Amino acid sequence: MKKGDIKKVVLAYSGGLDTSIILKWLQVEYGCEVVTFTADIGQGEELEPARKKAEMLGIKDIFIEDLREEFVRDFVFPMFRANTQYEGVYLLGTSIARPLIGKRLIEIAEATGADAISHGATGKGNDQVRFELTAYALKPDIKVIAPWREWDLNSRTKLIEYAQQHQIPVPKDKHGDAPYSMDANLMHISYEGKALEDPWQEADDDMFRLTVSPENAPNEPEYITVDFEQGNAVAVNGERLTPAALLTKLNALGGKHGIGRLDLVENRFVGMKSRGVYETPGGSILLVAHRGIESITLDREEAHLKDSVMPKYAELIYNGFWFAPERLALQALIDKTQENVTGTVRLKLYKGVASVVGRKSPKSLYRMDYVTFEEDSVYDQYDANGFIRLNALRLRLGKLARG
Repeated sequence: MKKGDIKKVVLAYSGGLDTSIILKWLQVEYGCEVVTFTADIGQGEELEPARKKAEMLGIKDIFIEDLREEFVRDFVFPMFRANTQYEGVYLLGTSIARPLIGKRLIEIAEATGADAISHGATGKGNDQVRFELTAYALKPDIKVIAPWREWDLNSRTKLIEYAQQHQIPVPKDKHGDAPYSMDANLMHISYEGKALEDPWQEADDDMFRLTVSPENAPNEPEYITVDFEQGNAVAVNGERLTPAALLTKLNALGGKHGIGRLDLVENRFVGMKSRGVYETPGGSILLVAHRGIESITLDREEAHLKDSVMPKYAELIYNGFWFAPERLALQALIDKTQENVTGTVRLKLYKGVASVVGRKSPKSLYRMDYVTFEEDSVYDQYDANGFIRLNALRLRLGKLARG
């Protein structure tokens, strides 16, 4: 790409040191106009400093948007309708935020007449893939500038020197090495790098921000209820809440009881392994609750089919294919299964664990008159003879044929 070809670029801008350096670098190296976009997806930070820093760097078009409700309603909830876990445990808190940010980058580019977008993801990680696959899926002719794949500012020292050269304020804590990098949103906080790069080294307890340690959680359990309608959580303890408010409420409850910590070595899409530590208190409760209501509302084969496609669905999200046709097709299947997933789940929160202790639904498939161990008049136990003999037929024939 010729640098003179770019007239205007939309930058995913956090207001932090790295993206502030990227902002200036785009102005210097590409000589183009820069539009900044900062998304509030529940990271818990004040965003007005990002506006002030962008203004200080000469930016005229500044977009700061509260996307928390859209994030949970249109991205987190569809993912949870599938009980999604990457490699069996990871709830994809970082992965699911990227297609939303990428989508808004493209929408802002179209609204402002920009011919390119830019992001601060490194050339080693998954986020570069997620942002750019989203961008190309929505606007095939968009140009993407990924500074970490182009510049020679490949150390913290060089970044700080560049910032000082261009009068970009450097926070005092950036002069030293942070013990880890952190990414936060309403779904979770992830920690990786630096002190966590040794997979044998246990994470320090004082690192965690959303959860107390299970050892320090209350000694008495807390019981809560979560209501569902067609696969989506709609109320906690009988109080109807918006999607973002509901997840915020579950985060507080889970954090109080030390729920949702995960230490994981995962397989990145780019080919290397990576150690990450995650806090997902509300999401961990939501997953358990959703599986609880599904247990009495989904047909057996429907549930098993759904479980069989979940790993592929999770892989698509992790790898950045949210807007790919295969993810959309799987979503249609998943959403069809959720039409009767309505009811209430009661959970016990205690010392790092959320357990289902009750479930009820007006659409329940659980029939006491069929499952009771007492005398019943609806199930003829003699029918099991033929059922077993037919299922055993191929096993018997195989033994007879092969000895």
